[in-house]
Amino acid sequence: AAQDRAFDWALRRGHGESVKAALHRITAERDPLAGLPLDRPRIMGIVNVTPDSFSDGGKHLDPAAAIAHGLALRDDGAEILDVGGESTRPGAEPVPESEELRRILPVIAGLADAGVPVSVDTRHAGVMREAVAAGARIINDVTALAGDPDSIAAAQETGAPIVLMHMQGRPQTMQAAPRYDDPVLDILDVLEDRIAACEAADLPRSRLVVDPGIGFGKTVAHNAALLGRLSAFHALGCAVLIGASRKSFIGRLDRDAPAGGRLPGSLAAALAALGQGAQILRVHDAAATRQAIAIWQAVQDETRSGDSIVIGDSLPNSAN
Repeated sequence: AAQDRAFDWALRRGHGESVKAALHRITAERDPLAGLPLDRPRIMGIVNVTPDSFSDGGKHLDPAAAIAHGLALRDDGAEILDVGGESTRPGAEPVPESEELRRILPVIAGLADAGVPVSVDTRHAGVMREAVAAGARIINDVTALAGDPDSIAAAQETGAPIVLMHMQGRPQTMQAAPRYDDPVLDILDVLEDRIAACEAADLPRSRLVVDPGIGFGKTVAHNAALLGRLSAFHALGCAVLIGASRKSFIGRLDRDAPAGGRLPGSLAAALAALGQGAQILRVHDAAATRQAIAIWQAVQDETRSGDSIVIGDSLPNSAN
């Protein structure tokens, strides 16, 4: 049903786009991201160089600690490391660009020198430029390049791929009273408009990734709708990233679990996203996510093969 909605939405927004063109946009192979083919799920590990992030604020403020954390995430299975120096949790206050740069540039340079594809999590054009110059290969913007009037130009100049995330409002107020007529269709419309703005500035769709922004101006019901109908976002013709790791809606759905107690819910959300075709998972817990993906992938491969399973000695370690 979600795929049907994606198809209907693509035709509606195309203003007469042919069925063939709409189908191609939904199903076409996505371009690699920072050299990583998107033929299988990819893990983006979170490296917060902040004192106030909702889950791990203050743990990695020292550049050496942040680099060590990033390399540990890499060793645990993260293939991209997303470095951020400004918290965008609900209620967070803005950080001056100079402070954001002071926090992240040594970390980006250290991780890039280690050969890890680095993403910079920022909404400021000046930070985008300097982060890419320091070695970042991806820009991840929670405002979808709308928060700074110079962001689209900066992104175009860097040549880096861009993650366009949806956020309703600003971090200080986004959770006050978020409202949508239909969260999936409304967010699809916003992201398509941001893609059009990028394309008008010679930022091709092939360089863009979309993220519906779980927890950014959304209620628990909105987040559940996005995860349940995530496949609709393939109508945008871009790779899809999902960041549900340790988000507060998980605790609200189960016993008010604190951020550190939301790993099972984070994995459930990640697997739900994979089942809807998400290509990239942004997570705090790379090792657990890697293992969950491995099992999910094995089941998917078996399902596609159509081969029956024989119980007994033909299975490896069958006694276990």
